[in-house]
Amino acid sequence: MTTPNDSVSQALAIDGCLAAALVDYDSGMTLATAGAGIDLELAAAGNTEVVRAKMRVMDSLGLDDKIEDILITLGKQFHLIRLVSSVSGQGLFFYVVLDKTRANLAMARRQLQTVEQSIQI
Repeated sequence: MTTPNDSVSQALAIDGCLAAALVDYDSGMTLATAGAGIDLELAAAGNTEVVRAKMRVMDSLGLDDKIEDILITLGKQFHLIRLVSSVSGQGLFFYVVLDKTRANLAMARRQLQTVEQSIQI
C-alpha cells in the first residue's frame, strides 16, 4: 500500500512520464503532484470537468459501467486519466502526462493501473 505522494512518484517513474497528479474529482483539488512542464493545478481542475462530463453522459445513456481511464492524444503528448477503483480512493483519479516519443502507451496504462491499485488513502 502506498501514500498519495508515493503513488505520484511511482507514476512519474513510468517511462516517458513528464508529470503526474492525484486529483479529487469532487473538488478538482490535487492531493499530490510530481514532475514539471505543466501547471498541474490548472490541469487537475480542467480534467475534473472532463471526468464529470463523461460521467454525466454515461448516466444519461443509462450505462451500467465504470470508467477505467480516459486518453487524450495531443501532437507530442498523451494525457492519461485513470480513475481510482478502490473503495478508499473513490472520487479520485490519477492524471499523467506522457511524452509520445518516449512512452509506450500500453505499458504506461498497465503500470498506472498497478499504481492505482496499490494506493491507500
